[in-house]
Amino acid sequence: MSETQYTKDHEWIRTEGDIATVGITDYAQAQLGDVVYVELPGVGRTFAAGESLGEIESTKSVGELIAPAAGEVVEVNDEVAGDPTLVNSGAEGAGWLVRLRFSEQPELLDEAAYRELTA
Repeated sequence: MSETQYTKDHEWIRTEGDIATVGITDYAQAQLGDVVYVELPGVGRTFAAGESLGEIESTKSVGELIAPAAGEVVEVNDEVAGDPTLVNSGAEGAGWLVRLRFSEQPELLDEAAYRELTA
């Protein structure tokens, strides 16, 4: 897998070829608390940069999965939809949310810049 990059909306992204795997960061899941529900978009859905792709509901609040750039949904993590606690136990691994094909380049942060953002 490629190096992990981040968005200012607390999502991580790993790109392989033209497909990007996206999830929320460990920092984001800790802020949300116990995740109880995840709503993910349908495969084939197209989206614009900044558009909401889904919802992540916790015992504390509701957060949104925000598209970092325009593109198309090519896969969703059905396991997370069936067991939202995977977001808490493996936010940056098994708790990934969607795989996207971007039609434009997203603006991303490296790990050092993301750490600075969350400090």
